[in-house]
Amino acid sequence: MQYALELVGTYFFAISGALAIQNKDQDLFGVGFMGFITAIGGGSLRDILIGAYPLVWIENVNFLYAIFAGLITTFLFFSHMAKLRKTLFLFDTLGIAFFTILGVEKCLNLGFRPEVAAIMGMFSAVMGGVIRDTLTNEIPILFRKEVYASACLAGAVVYLTLDYFGLDRDTNLLGSIALIIIIRLVAVKFKLNLPILK
Repeated sequence: MQYALELVGTYFFAISGALAIQNKDQDLFGVGFMGFITAIGGGSLRDILIGAYPLVWIENVNFLYAIFAGLITTFLFFSHMAKLRKTLFLFDTLGIAFFTILGVEKCLNLGFRPEVAAIMGMFSAVMGGVIRDTLTNEIPILFRKEVYASACLAGAVVYLTLDYFGLDRDTNLLGSIALIIIIRLVAVKFKLNLPILK
């Protein structure tokens, strides 16, 4: 299940990155590059930091195919997706939810402590979006008032807690992913933010 979810998360992030280029007057290569860098950015930086080589998309070509599938989906349905204001938000939310928990699992499997795994899970989820926003001249979503990285961290902590108490792995995996999605949706729906520094 983990492998399948990693591919799905990569697919979602590729769409998220490709959609972010709308209204930027970019050609197909620019759209494809943005989808690619968004999909691999966070996970690659995580793997570099924890010394996991080769990088997952280099070791397993199926991740490239997942990215290509996301880009093709975007190219085929771009006009419809671009009209839906919340489409980018949806795919980005799905992407961070999948990447957070899968990043946590990867770190645990490599023998890292739970505290490190939680941070690396969050890191792998949000950095792809940070790179995407930076390249499109947007304020990275990480630095806006939205509940974003904190939702990932909350999901990671819940996953680690339930894992400690022996909850079935697949149930924990899906439940923690769902929790991140719910936190993000509820926070945006009701305009909930963390306290700001004054």
